[in-house]
Amino acid sequence: MKAALIIRERRLFADGFIMDMVIWRVPKPVPPALHGFKYRFFYGRPGERLIGYDNERGKGDHRHYLGVE
Repeated sequence: MKAALIIRERRLFADGFIMDMVIWRVPKPVPPALHGFKYRFFYGRPGERLIGYDNERGKGDHRHYLGVE
């Protein structure tokens, strides 16, 4: 099984903010996560992430908030 895209959504707001979300179902969990999803979420402006969530190999599920991971 290949990775399957579940959702890809991007919204541009009148005040200049951006919401970008992508979720994939993956055949095997991305270590150290135990679930079968690869995802990223961004909310902020170009060059300025206010909040973000993602999972990456070696780090697992984590949050970015006002420049702190």
